[in-house]
Amino acid sequence: MTLPPHHEAEFQLPAPLSARKIVVAMSGGVDSSVVAALAARTGAEVIGITLQLYDYGAAVKRAGSCCAGQDIRDARAVAERIGIAHYVFDYESRFRDSVIADFADEYMAGRTPIPCVKCNMGVKFTDLFALARDLGADCLATGHYVRRVAGTDGLAQLHRAADPARDQSYFLFATTAEQLDYLRFPLGALPKNRVREIAAEIGLPVALKPDSQDICFVPDGDYASVVRALHPEAELRGEIVNMEGRVLGQHKGLIHYTVGQRKGLELGGLAEPLYVVKLDPEKHRVIVGPKRALAVSKARLMDINWLGGGHVGQLHAKVRSLAKPVAARLENDRLCFETPEYGVAPGQAAVLYDGDRVLGGGWIAETVRAVEPVTPSYSHNPA
Repeated sequence: MTLPPHHEAEFQLPAPLSARKIVVAMSGGVDSSVVAALAARTGAEVIGITLQLYDYGAAVKRAGSCCAGQDIRDARAVAERIGIAHYVFDYESRFRDSVIADFADEYMAGRTPIPCVKCNMGVKFTDLFALARDLGADCLATGHYVRRVAGTDGLAQLHRAADPARDQSYFLFATTAEQLDYLRFPLGALPKNRVREIAAEIGLPVALKPDSQDICFVPDGDYASVVRALHPEAELRGEIVNMEGRVLGQHKGLIHYTVGQRKGLELGGLAEPLYVVKLDPEKHRVIVGPKRALAVSKARLMDINWLGGGHVGQLHAKVRSLAKPVAARLENDRLCFETPEYGVAPGQAAVLYDGDRVLGGGWIAETVRAVEPVTPSYSHNPA
């Protein structure tokens, strides 16, 4: 196998590595499997850990799921192939209570949740971190596409991946400094095609396995069914109103809508296209308006996590996982955009950057509309 250049340095552990112990979070996918293989090639003692998070009917055999039945079998097969110990821990109850229930509650509150961040904050990093510590590991390695860089002060920094198309830093903004000191991300400097090449060269059985889905616990993308199972009232119909409060039609349930959405409103005979501007769970209303009404000048953030020393001032912010970072400044808990940003939804995260470095981020609690008139200038298209 042709290893990536300086692959041992990616684990950032003191020599000799043969005296070190590395725990690898193994989801059963190609990324974490390659991390485990690279760790084993260093000569360190390597232990693979898989957390069983859910096992919902169709998801067990569905390609592209994560941490369900088939994934556990795949992780075990990889561990056997590369000759490392492998343990499975049942975290279904913890995952259900801290991630799935929160996901449903956020939708019911009219917000757009990001369960992957909540999973990283709790089950994957907090709980897995503790398990790795209990096993006496020197570090916990994962298959995330981000980079851990040593700063001039010797403290670890979180940076975007070298491959922009695979960068996952948006989902890791809530990582604490203590966690970052212990975590390792060996794939951060590699493109995905190289990772698959390594998997094939080693002969890993998951070399061609499809990538996991964004929301692993949602069978067939039907997230409404997950919310409905916990909140039967989720599909209670209500009014669609314009920004002046005039009733334009009926909606099918708030869970089917998000800020910036145009499709699915089923409103005809209007002078211009309308978009979801706000969800009002108290009145059970979907509020719609023209595209210019989506322009946001400021967002109030809550539960801000800092990895960059409490930076206040000019920076770049990313308010959706697929959006490009835009120029902004931070004034206490107010994120002020240099130019109006579109489709900013409460419940999403605003992740703050200084170049490639992740400074931290927070949850969008509320937004302030830009003063009209506004000429739309998009960094991304609203959903």
